[in-house]
Amino acid sequence: MDPKASCKKIPAEEVYILNRSGPVKLIGLIAGIALSNIAVLSPGLLGLQIVGGSTLETASGVTLLFISLLVVLYGSYTLLFKTPATPSVRNLETRDDYIAGLSRYRNVKALQKDVLLALEQLERIDKKKSTLMNILGERFEPTELSFRKFQSVIVEVEKLLYLNVRGILNKLSVFDASEFNLFTSRQRPKPFSDTLVQRKNELYNEYFAHVTGYLGANEEILLKLDQLLLEISLLDNTDYRAVDEMPCMKELNALIGQTKLYQN
Repeated sequence: MDPKASCKKIPAEEVYILNRSGPVKLIGLIAGIALSNIAVLSPGLLGLQIVGGSTLETASGVTLLFISLLVVLYGSYTLLFKTPATPSVRNLETRDDYIAGLSRYRNVKALQKDVLLALEQLERIDKKKSTLMNILGERFEPTELSFRKFQSVIVEVEKLLYLNVRGILNKLSVFDASEFNLFTSRQRPKPFSDTLVQRKNELYNEYFAHVTGYLGANEEILLKLDQLLLEISLLDNTDYRAVDEMPCMKELNALIGQTKLYQN
């Protein structure tokens, strides 16, 4: 697919996202530091005295409190606001890896709608696969050839969708949001000639066209899975030969074959 896409006139800016698990971890960090300070400074325990003790004790106590403050401040930044590291595109393996990779760009305004759609597609493929497998389990025994044929196609088509998401992430990994904002802003620097701006916009159009193409391909996959679900529900014959003749199965097998040919 090679759909046309106009350059999006949206200022791109990336903002930090509150790490959902951060507050809980931060509370644990603060509690640990507080308990350590209590143990060191309490008279009934180590009994280090800041006031009224020796010079060494006072200096040690003040240093302990200062270090504790630094740890809390750094921990607050790291756990609450620092963008979590995401695996490189080459190292994507699990569904969570793909979600983390996409989420990294969900607050870049120029890409937000496309990224949210890609995340939604991952959720929808998961639900459709689960529904299809449940229906197959009701109509066939797992040992039947028909069941295995359906299962194989569903798994391979799911791989195609993830392959398209990988393609999206490959494009996003080289997309410079700040530069996009610079060239598309109405207050762009005057030294930029109209020709240069036009060429830059054409380049951004290519980025968006590729991303839109991958998203469109995934929508077709999801549509075909809906059609497959309908055809399975209307299937009167459980013979594996009837499975091979189902229109949607033919289309999905052709799609899988074309992709494998392209990859090779």
